[in-house]
Amino acid sequence: MPKPYTVCALVLVAACAPSAHPAFDTAAETAKWVQLWRTYDLDLVDELFVTDSTVTYLSSEREGLILGIDSVRVHHEGFGFVPGGAPLTSELWLEDVHGEPRGDAATVTAVWFFGDRAAPRDSVQHGPVTFVYVWRADGWRIAHVQFGNYE
Repeated sequence: MPKPYTVCALVLVAACAPSAHPAFDTAAETAKWVQLWRTYDLDLVDELFVTDSTVTYLSSEREGLILGIDSVRVHHEGFGFVPGGAPLTSELWLEDVHGEPRGDAATVTAVWFFGDRAAPRDSVQHGPVTFVYVWRADGWRIAHVQFGNYE
């Protein structure tokens, strides 16, 4: 008679378990990014973005994909970002912010403005922006940004 055998099944329940990280807070996370642009502090880039070769950035100021944290740093340096920050002459702010948590990721869409907040709206640079955040062991990080310009 043949030997009986046992069928074993592995059930992964971790995929169904509640997340072990704080819920995504759209206002708090976008405030950190606005702070980056209000201080021009290059050090904040590494605190906000995924710090590896997978982070992507599509700029409203430059054609092509910016790939990897080193390139994201260089892109910000091109705007005058320096370690510790720099004095500003214009302000950046977001309006129409909408965040959508998606498990270990979240998307945020908004309209960005850059210039003098007291000036007429059509006189300041502005456009759409989309952020993709992912959860990492050290917190929520930006994995992708895409900017556009309104004419």
